[in-house]
Amino acid sequence: MKMNKLIKAGSSCLLGMSLLFTAHLKAQENPFIKHMYTADPSARVWADGRLYVYASHDIAPPQGCDLMDQYHVFSTADMKTWTDHGEILRASQVPWGRKEGGFMWAPDCVFRNGTYYFYFPHPSGTEWNKTWKIGVATSKSPAKDFVVQGYVTGADALIDPHVFIDDDGQAYFYQGGGGVCKAGKLKDNMMEVDGQLQKMEGLEDFHEASWVHKYKGKYYLSYSDNHDDNQKDGVKGDNRMRYAIGDSPLGPWKSMGIYMEPTNSYTNHGSIVKFKGKWYAFYHNSELSQKNGEFNDWLRSICVDRLEYNADGSIKKVKQTGLLTGPK
Repeated sequence: MKMNKLIKAGSSCLLGMSLLFTAHLKAQENPFIKHMYTADPSARVWADGRLYVYASHDIAPPQGCDLMDQYHVFSTADMKTWTDHGEILRASQVPWGRKEGGFMWAPDCVFRNGTYYFYFPHPSGTEWNKTWKIGVATSKSPAKDFVVQGYVTGADALIDPHVFIDDDGQAYFYQGGGGVCKAGKLKDNMMEVDGQLQKMEGLEDFHEASWVHKYKGKYYLSYSDNHDDNQKDGVKGDNRMRYAIGDSPLGPWKSMGIYMEPTNSYTNHGSIVKFKGKWYAFYHNSELSQKNGEFNDWLRSICVDRLEYNADGSIKKVKQTGLLTGPK
């Protein structure tokens, strides 16, 4: 992620929440978390019938991307009532982490063999952009008691971890940034790359935020593009969300175009998940920031809208709801 985006995107702080916060929405509303600034939603559905969102956190007033240093978890059973389960991890709890802290960017979480594995990028040295590691924290609960176990060995010094577990139980690890997306198999311990990561081929204008889901036997790799550097189409705004389709979790991939236009934020980072028979696209915008008079600082808030497919398996363009201001 580029520094001009990062500095404007904001960062995180401790809210000190000791009690669960529950937001009751009359219907689907965006942003769906309004009591704090959140970004980079990783949405997962677990066996308890709830949908959980693992998110990074932008601090207000903004103090820069380097101070993003904690993660929160939210869940819902009906896409209307959301519970904030509070903070699950912060930089000071990472034994091998950068002594100055900060830099807790987009995370992910998966469940396997009775354990929840939470993946997060974090530098191990003062020179943060050259010392990225992908940390792993585990818990027996989806929203509490996470303990850092170490980091993924065999990963590159890149951000945006994502793990996809295929129908046969094989786990795949993805990461990327700066225009490069890499992936490979994970060993059964979920903390070691099996072999070497390989570059994902066939992705058009990849920037970051890789996410894989499966639909009707095909693999879909979605991601954000470099639209801020490529504004030749006259469309205002920054990151668009693109996707590609393949016959294997490791590609090769066929680029399918854009499934979400820019929001009113400098960045976008999304996930795609099926919940109670319907597909959803999670992402973030800066709508709440503007309403609160902090729009110029690009504090972000997580959102969700329905995602639908055409008969040929292509994704229909997602209609963003609750976006009153439009792209910048």
